[in-house]
Amino acid sequence: MKIKVYSDTICGWCYIGHKRLQNALDQFKNISFEIVHCPFQLNPDMPLSGMPRSQYLDIKFGGFNNAKPMYDNMVAQATSESLKINFDIVKQTPNTLKSHFLILYAQQFQKTSEVLTAIFNSYFTLGQAIGDEELLTAIANNYFDFDPKLFQDNQHSNLIAEIKKSDQIARSIGINGVPFFEINNKAYISGAQSTSNLVEAITNNQ
Repeated sequence: MKIKVYSDTICGWCYIGHKRLQNALDQFKNISFEIVHCPFQLNPDMPLSGMPRSQYLDIKFGGFNNAKPMYDNMVAQATSESLKINFDIVKQTPNTLKSHFLILYAQQFQKTSEVLTAIFNSYFTLGQAIGDEELLTAIANNYFDFDPKLFQDNQHSNLIAEIKKSDQIARSIGINGVPFFEINNKAYISGAQSTSNLVEAITNNQ
């Protein structure tokens, strides 16, 4: 059973949605799932070096105070899933292209979920710069051998093209927010739905 998940690595709702999807999948012991990570960049025009989070909040929301109610809700929802989001220590908003590259690269080792979880944890819990090649390399090497030169290797330019194509396809079919779940090419679910809603969608669309 195939489930496509459109997400971005700086999206807290995607972090929560990823955990809830894992919880839902755990309830189906007799079904084999193919989970496909579909890159989506909330900020495709972000400089590769990223920008200070305070500047990002000013541009995106008109300042921290305007974003605070949404972030407070996000933190509460994360806590309910035993996840920790520490926005107070996030100083930089990164470009997520390289983190998506690493996630796609991890597919050949069947470590996509593990790498994605580690990237989410690095950013939201530890406040680390997930656009940094050294950090991403360290994450990768917990699961497979990874040379940071691969980020610059034209041999893998197809992965960069795949990231951009995935983002374009998502926008062309009306996806403008993530997470977004496509379940067995039958059901389409937007947002960090509850585990029970995901279980119901999987059950009804086998």
